[in-house]
This record gives sequence, structure tokens and C-alpha cells, in this order.
Amino acid sequence: MHEQDAAPPPIGGAIRQRRQRLGMTLKDLAAASGLSVPFLSQVERDQAMPSLVSLAQIASALDVETGYFIGIPSPGQIVRRADAPEHLHVGTSPVDYVRLSGSHAERRMEALHMTVPPGHASPISHREGEGFWYVLEGRLDVWVGREHFTLNAGDSAHFEQRHPYRMRNDGTTAVRMLWVGTPALL
Repeated sequence: MHEQDAAPPPIGGAIRQRRQRLGMTLKDLAAASGLSVPFLSQVERDQAMPSLVSLAQIASALDVETGYFIGIPSPGQIVRRADAPEHLHVGTSPVDYVRLSGSHAERRMEALHMTVPPGHASPISHREGEGFWYVLEGRLDVWVGREHFTLNAGDSAHFEQRHPYRMRNDGTTAVRMLWVGTPALL
């Protein structure tokens, strides 16, 4: 099969994910787009293909461009190059956050390389979704709920982030670690 012979990608899942990410019901989307709930339900289940006019109405109601549903992410949205890191600034935190995940709109997870300086203790946090921490170098104390863990290089922790969690670097050297979590950061 040649690339030009490939079937168009199903768009129903992308519409449903965007609608749910915005906290909208099918009824909300119908009201905002001027389309019927049964039609939108069929579109989301890839049982009906919207016309370009209908797709434009859906895109407008979901505050995205039409290409969001039918475009393929560019290599620049998929690949992160080591010589062009994206540093994230989180308030006054001394932690160096470097985004590893792509920048395409469909991403549902986030991956960060974090460098935690010696003596830094994070505040207690919680958010929806899962978190996965992998220590590359150093030693990190982690609390999830009332449980305490010490993670050394090569150790990992995977947990529901709805539980209160925090970390602390009591060492004399920086901790280098990977964080992977859902949902994606905005």
C-alpha cells in the first residue's frame, strides 16, 4: 500500500478526546456547533464522516483549527533534539525542568528530565493522572500519602498522583531524574 492510498485517519477519537479534555458533554458540543447529538455520537464512533462545513463547526466549538483533527503532526512536533531543549519555568522552583515529550496537540502524557538541586524539598502536590519517576543519578526521598521511599539511581516509583506526594533531595549533589505523567501539561 502506498502512502497516498492510505485511508484517511479516523477523526472521531480526536474529537471525543478534545471534547472530554474541555469537560464538554455531547449535548454541550451539539449546542456549541449547531449539530445534533446523534450525528456527533456517530462521528465520535467513526460511523459517520462529517462534511468540511460540519468539521469546521465542530472545530470552532472545540476552539481548535480544523487541521487539529486531520493533520499529521510535523517532525518538529514529534522529535525533541538534544541541542534545542525546552526548559519549563515553574514559579520560583530551583528545579530545572526540560520537556522531553513532543508538542503535538494529541499528546496525553508528559515526559520531563528534572535536575533537583541539593537541599531542595518540593511542596506537597496532587493532580489527576499517573506519575512515574526514574532516578538517573543521586538519591531522592519520596512521600506518597503516608508512605516514605528512598530512590537511588536506577530506582523508580509509579503512582496515582491524586494522592498527596512530595520529594526531597537531602544529598550534597543534584538528583537527575525522569518524570513521566498523565495528563499532559498545557
